[in-house]
Amino acid sequence: MLHEIQNGYVKVEPHNGITTIEFFHPQSNSLPGKMLAELAKEIHAAGNDADTKVILLRSGGDKAFCAGASFDELYAIKNKEEGLEFFSGFAHLINEMRKCPKFIVVRVQGKCVGGGVGIVAAADYAIATEGAEIKLSELAMGIGPFVVGPAVERKIGLSCFTQLSIDSNMWRNADWARRKGLYAELHPDVTGMDESIRRLTEVLSHSSVEAMADMKKVFWHGTEHWDKLLIERAAISGKLIISSHSKKAIEKFKKK
Repeated sequence: MLHEIQNGYVKVEPHNGITTIEFFHPQSNSLPGKMLAELAKEIHAAGNDADTKVILLRSGGDKAFCAGASFDELYAIKNKEEGLEFFSGFAHLINEMRKCPKFIVVRVQGKCVGGGVGIVAAADYAIATEGAEIKLSELAMGIGPFVVGPAVERKIGLSCFTQLSIDSNMWRNADWARRKGLYAELHPDVTGMDESIRRLTEVLSHSSVEAMADMKKVFWHGTEHWDKLLIERAAISGKLIISSHSKKAIEKFKKK
């Protein structure tokens, strides 16, 4: 099943209990609002599908995993209401991943920025290559990692989240991300990564659905307030993104 969205797509392929959800956008797999909504919808659907035992989330291409929010859409936001609507897309996606009763394994084949780091953090198990560097670039755009913050902080701790947030122009290498807990596994190349993903998802596809659902509830205990919290955080970003500071910063990014 393929959904074409603004030059990109969201593709869903179920196979032997493993539902693969793949997204792609020609601008380094950045995420426009419609793609965020489609991803949230498909995560929800797979979570409620009796034939799905485990979800594999991945992006298309062999370069960046995800460049975060779409610069074109960020630049086009004219008021705080539109800002809230856009950033709520990340809030809804993270919350669907959090509440999904199935384990979500994420495949990280390349660099990961901003909202993309949030998506990796919201997955239950991340497997990456050594080229999968990360950064939270939000402050450089005049905002901050408010919506993805709870997911990233939960995964790597407040100190590391603070470091990423403050030095928003600095890439951390994949080994840093693995040592801090964002990545569960790191592989020298795509072949090794994909073999490990195949092994894990195959095992999970034959595991107890009830046991995995109960484990997921335990893993995510204490996040029940995120439905409200992440929307409140989206409002903060939505207010800041309309400032002249942000518009000038995004213009510079778009010219690179």
